[in-house]
Amino acid sequence: MLAQASGFAVLAALSPTALLVIAVYLGSAQPRRTGAYYLAGAVLMTIITGVIVYVALRAGGLSRPSERQPRYGLRLGLGVLALAASAFMIARRARSADPGKGSADPDKGSADPDKPGKGILSRMTASPSPGTAFAAGVLVFTPSVSFIAAIQAIATAKASIELSVLALAIVVVLNVLLVWLPILAHLVVPDWTSRTLTAFNGWLRAHGRILAAIVLVAAGAVLTVNGLTGLLG
Repeated sequence: MLAQASGFAVLAALSPTALLVIAVYLGSAQPRRTGAYYLAGAVLMTIITGVIVYVALRAGGLSRPSERQPRYGLRLGLGVLALAASAFMIARRARSADPGKGSADPDKGSADPDKPGKGILSRMTASPSPGTAFAAGVLVFTPSVSFIAAIQAIATAKASIELSVLALAIVVVLNVLLVWLPILAHLVVPDWTSRTLTAFNGWLRAHGRILAAIVLVAAGAVLTVNGLTGLLG
């Protein structure tokens, strides 16, 4: 259970948007304070959604042996959802790459958080402050399919409360990995961290969507295979 939940949490953590936002905040006038508020918003959102999903699944009794079909049906459903989301992201990227289907006006902002523009995240990072950083943490860390998969691995396992709490804590820490790790690096080697994140930002903006799609494919494949195996086994 711990290994499976941790694996899905790592996949959930691989968010190009989360890394882009922390890179902006660590390059602001108050990098550590702004980064800390961003981390606080991310952790709060992760804990709240994790507890809600856990309680809902436990209340549904999906950890009971008699609920095998619904349990594996849920995993299959999450897997199909992840694969569908990845296909949508790839198709959307292909359309945006087509000059005949894109906007001819480079000044028009995009709502895509992986690209520069005038979307809500762009506005939040344009003038970094503790308040907007906290709100950005809450927004960026709304639950993903991979995160829900991590919580369902815990909630549907026959584990003690103590082990479940430990697993939930591990998932929370791993889910915000790309926030606290850059902050920690900035505390130790600030100049190197700023240079590295700045250099990496261009690549992330260009390839962020395809990277997110690959993560969804990986999570979707694991969940789909696991769900089908459980339903047919």
